Amino acid sequence: MLVFIICSARPQTLTIALCLMALEGRVNFQQLKIIREAARRDYNLTEVANMLYTSQSGVSRHIRELEEELGIEIFIRRGKRLLGMTEPGKALLVIAERILNEASNVRRLADLFTNDTSGVLTIATTHTQARYSLPTVIKSFRALFPEVRLELIQGTPQEIETLLHNGGADIGIASERLSNDNTLAAFPWFRWHHSLLVPKDHPLLQTSPLTLEEISRWPLITYRQGITGRSRIDEAFGRKGLLPDIVLSAQDSDVIKTYVELGLGVGLVAEQSSGENEEGKLVRLDTRHLFDANTVWLGLKRGQLQRNYVWRFIELCNAGLSVEDIKRQVMEPDEEVIDYQI
Repeated sequence: MLVFIICSARPQTLTIALCLMALEGRVNFQQLKIIREAARRDYNLTEVANMLYTSQSGVSRHIRELEEELGIEIFIRRGKRLLGMTEPGKALLVIAERILNEASNVRRLADLFTNDTSGVLTIATTHTQARYSLPTVIKSFRALFPEVRLELIQGTPQEIETLLHNGGADIGIASERLSNDNTLAAFPWFRWHHSLLVPKDHPLLQTSPLTLEEISRWPLITYRQGITGRSRIDEAFGRKGLLPDIVLSAQDSDVIKTYVELGLGVGLVAEQSSGENEEGKLVRLDTRHLFDANTVWLGLKRGQLQRNYVWRFIELCNAGLSVEDIKRQVMEPDEEVIDYQI
């Protein structure tokens, strides 16, 4: 018999009391982790096994034993392949997520109360934010928390999202992707636009007003797919029925600048990526009227306790939020509390 009890004292605080009982030890946290990872990995059991450092046969065995214990089918199958979750499986996933989050919180409690002003803050972010947007914030943060060591992990928005899910990062900083994930609490940091970078003697400097049609006449250098607002660039040209000649795509702004300076094309880069090395060599043109704005979001794993310095870092980025506001959004669920007894 397996019993889950999830309750909440809202709206002031979120308290989740968990009771997990299994006869003969047949239900365990590894099985719940497998359910969670299967949903995250699009039901690819090879990836689930790699993520949990076990074998695919071991994953299959855990799933089979859990289904036998509960007397339900958790997954929709086609042969040996998992296609999705059944309705009971979806209900179990909600419970498993909460149990695993709260188990993690229990392990963190002692450390939270004894190491409130020292430790390691791991931030997963894109190159552009790490290079151009974060230095001022990090300098202010270090003045407040000199005993906290910082670790910056640079990656794509997809990689940042994964690091938040698996505990590899405390804070994620990326595009709208973070705000679209309901397992994360996301806070807006700032809005930004792209700008066009051209050599100082380029003919586009004489073009007014600057149009997408004019830009598309030249070889283009910009970010690769999936990062730094590339989708906004593609959407803008697509709406006009234009197909720009993107001769080179890269992950960071400095690489784009290098090849624009070499004359390989004109560059579309984040407006916040301006620097000293552009002076006398490159000119920036305003393209706010051509491309939609982008928003940088700060993400935390929903329902997870954090040290005080994590809350304060978010507050430093968004002065419109208080630590209490941030805690409330992270610790209180958006959906109604569900009580299950299976």
